[in-house]
Amino acid sequence: MAIKKELLEELRQRRTDALAGGGKEKMKKRHAEGRLGARERVELMFDDASFNEFGLHVNHACHMPGFVGKFMPGDGVVTGTGNVDGRPVAIYSQDFTVGGGALGQMHAKKICDIMTLACETGIPVVAINDSGGARIQEAIHSLSGYGQVFYKNVAASGVVPQIAIIAGPCAGGAAYSPALMDFLIQTRTHSSMFICGPEVIKAATGQVAPLEQYGSAEAHATVSGNIHFVADDDRHAISIAQQLISFLPLNNLQDPPHSIPDDLTSEPDLMMNELVPDDAKAAFNVYAVIERLVDPGEWLEVHREFARNIVVGFARISGMVTGIVANQPAFKAGCLDIDSSDKAARFIRFCNAFNVPLLNLVDVPGFMPGLAQERGGIIRHGAKMLFAYAAATVPKITLIMRKAYGGAYLAMCSKDMGADFVFAWPCAEIAVMGAESATRIIYKKEIEEAENHKSKEDELIQMYRNQFATPYQAASRDLITDVIEPSETRLRISQALRISLTKRVSRPAKKHGLIPL
Repeated sequence: MAIKKELLEELRQRRTDALAGGGKEKMKKRHAEGRLGARERVELMFDDASFNEFGLHVNHACHMPGFVGKFMPGDGVVTGTGNVDGRPVAIYSQDFTVGGGALGQMHAKKICDIMTLACETGIPVVAINDSGGARIQEAIHSLSGYGQVFYKNVAASGVVPQIAIIAGPCAGGAAYSPALMDFLIQTRTHSSMFICGPEVIKAATGQVAPLEQYGSAEAHATVSGNIHFVADDDRHAISIAQQLISFLPLNNLQDPPHSIPDDLTSEPDLMMNELVPDDAKAAFNVYAVIERLVDPGEWLEVHREFARNIVVGFARISGMVTGIVANQPAFKAGCLDIDSSDKAARFIRFCNAFNVPLLNLVDVPGFMPGLAQERGGIIRHGAKMLFAYAAATVPKITLIMRKAYGGAYLAMCSKDMGADFVFAWPCAEIAVMGAESATRIIYKKEIEEAENHKSKEDELIQMYRNQFATPYQAASRDLITDVIEPSETRLRISQALRISLTKRVSRPAKKHGLIPL
């Protein structure tokens, strides 16, 4: 017996109404502003014809006057799964054209359902945030919805990658779901993320605080460090998310998408021998090293504008996905400070959770000195790096390029902190402190008694370097795997990565460690 024609027509009409979202006029306005609709963003994210939508016919559950009988397509959020370069990904995309994308009971349920599916099937989650916040007409049900979403964010943490795109307003409690995710991408225009708006801040504190100073993509990328990528527009944001997914495993039980050649061969890169200046204090840009180490076009920097004295990002080296943590001597001399410690520790923890090997490029003079750093808790923040590296069980390869002094030598993953391979260039210095400072402390009396203080000091500095700070001193105590020519770095690192991809480490059973937050 065939289905009645009128039932099929009703279904088709309901689909048409739901797919229309907030209507043509609202979509026309968004397009005039250079913005995409919720469904357009989803379609752009996925391979052609691969999107499978869930909850198309969901409507709101509000019983307030004015809402009863009102149709809100999908309750303001599009959810489903699709393929990104052939690999499955879950998504939810808030629709600002439907009730301002405000979160209500059914809106939250749809988000929680797709996140549950992602965790159970082991696929990443992409969240496109564009919402006016809580639907105040649903009162406690809206707050409850946010709590349920936060709970799912935490349940998914370390199980599947979570990527948030801030493509519109994201205010108040709504900001905490992205904050609980792994990577945040924010569009440069038409978006904001904050807890309290300018009016609230002024009423509570008397301060005049324009939103651009704290809620914009630039503010979050450079000052607060709340976001990892700044996108020019919706299309660029989705492109960044796709590129990020290309480096990541689908879940914590899989390895990253390596593409390993049968033979690891590499001609010596003689230009690497020319990168390091003769003067240990001269400017040195670590990007020049990264560029020559990674495969062409296979580098995605994370948190680029925040704490620029350390560089983190994903790369492929001889086809192997690798997380890179590198000191940047061209900014603040590459010192570790509060922000760079937080930045690095978070990235290390993510790589460890998702089986991404770590390559550490070291040129660090120490932790940043100063009253502000001490009062700001540099001890606690620096300890996060120590904890993150020591707890990480993924392959860890360290290259000491130029200098590694004091506690910062340990914080950048020395052999004692669990590095599987430690290589050093012949110009590297490893010591408790720089040769100049150490000499002035150890040989203070000899320098003062010398006829020519400067000449004696220079002589003792060189002696200290030769006896106590060369890589061969560390190598003689088995703290360095090998001293290598810069020209052979790519090959040696590739070999170390290849052999360590099968690394397995067992740790004592415990609920979790207590990172110094």
